[in-house]
Amino acid sequence: MPQLLTLSRAARLVGVTRSALQKKIQNGELSTFEGHLAVTELLRAYPATQMQDTTMLERVAHIKAKATYKQREDESGLPSPKVLAARLTTLSNEMVSIKSELKNSSELLQTLTQKLTDLEKTDETNWRANVHALYDWLTTEMAKRPKLTEPAAQLLAKDTILRIMAAQIKVIPSGHEFFVEGNESILDAALRAGLALNYGCSSGNCGYCKARVVYGQVQKIHHHDYVLSEAEKNMGYTLMCSHTAVTDITIEAAEAHRVADIPLQEIEAKVRKLERLAENLLILHLQTPKTQTLRFFAGQLVTLTLKEDQSANYFIASCPCDGRNLQFHLHKTSANPNTQTWFDTLKTGQTLQLEGPKGDFILKEDSTRPALFIAYANGFAPIKSLIEHAMALDTVPSYHLYWIAPTQSEAEEGGHYQNNLCRAWADALDNFNYTPLTSSAEETSLKPTLSQIMTDLSELNDVEVYLSGPQSFITVAQAWLQQHHFPESQYLTATVS
Repeated sequence: MPQLLTLSRAARLVGVTRSALQKKIQNGELSTFEGHLAVTELLRAYPATQMQDTTMLERVAHIKAKATYKQREDESGLPSPKVLAARLTTLSNEMVSIKSELKNSSELLQTLTQKLTDLEKTDETNWRANVHALYDWLTTEMAKRPKLTEPAAQLLAKDTILRIMAAQIKVIPSGHEFFVEGNESILDAALRAGLALNYGCSSGNCGYCKARVVYGQVQKIHHHDYVLSEAEKNMGYTLMCSHTAVTDITIEAAEAHRVADIPLQEIEAKVRKLERLAENLLILHLQTPKTQTLRFFAGQLVTLTLKEDQSANYFIASCPCDGRNLQFHLHKTSANPNTQTWFDTLKTGQTLQLEGPKGDFILKEDSTRPALFIAYANGFAPIKSLIEHAMALDTVPSYHLYWIAPTQSEAEEGGHYQNNLCRAWADALDNFNYTPLTSSAEETSLKPTLSQIMTDLSELNDVEVYLSGPQSFITVAQAWLQQHHFPESQYLTATVS
């Protein structure tokens, strides 16, 4: 049986994204065995000269790190000494077992060869001939026996190091996989990977992140007040927010797959930072209490209440991987004069009431089609959340962002106000493209701009489309899609005020 690797681990070894491997599998460039890749097959697709090239993986990790906030600032890049020692012990045991089997096999073959050599010296002519034939066959088979090549040896050695530094987690029944890096908790690692596992306080008080460890070893890294019953302990249940994985593990845990799976939450959040990027554009950073993070899907919105009579719905512009630190893009327009109060009143440290999440403008995670994001002005906010979530999931084959900015002055409207971020994504991700455009919101100007997008795409009907912007833009864009007979089931819209 050849050495087999999971797709997630294989992607880490060759320094590419998981979606890149899946694309090769779909194109027939790679073959799998029960969902796993053989080392020889991986080496065939990625020659040994590329084995140490992890530039793309490191650049993607850097972009993800900048796009998200670490929930626990006391975590180092390395596992704790106890976890590291346990992983080394586990790997050492495996290595001893493998070496022992190899030694026994080698000794057996050597003994058998010697016996056949001795038998060759006997006088029984026919018997000697038969044995000689058997000997020739055995030596031929031994010569043909596959040997571990140098590239394969390097790959397996690298895999051993990665297994020490990061444990792989498999979630059932969904089959999702992710890695626990350093000494982070299982929950933090799952959120970083874009999974919507069930959780509440994330600090060991509520018990909502309870999961059953089916296989492998975990270790407690944070104190928790929630008490598991003896029956739960005997069944292998543990709190994901307070434990890390010592070895590769399999857990049974609930995941949210639909909007209805996440409850409506009411949270008091504080203004952490205000970024005034333009006269009419404000980026609001809110932070929830440590014991009450917001669970949401990328692309959803919340109701923010400044005063009893001052509430507004705003799309979350950050990734669900960090439910404590939320970002919103506030745009002041003549069509929405109430936003003037927000611009004049908001101050750092101020408390706002938050109710959510709401809305169904969420990523179609089960789709195998490329994603096409089209944002107009500050309609970029929910699109930004979707893109960061797609980056974390690493399952979207490819995605293209077209960001249309108004033709008014950049100083007044902000234009492509996070243009550098989008270009950084395009530089770091081999399956992401970014095209900034300008157009007024009038139909006569928007239609040629949308037609330019269609010209860029070879197969418009083979994508999932996400439209976000003011109602005037949504109306024109929907009519444009219908004119080109685009299936209604393949696009979602978000109306941003």
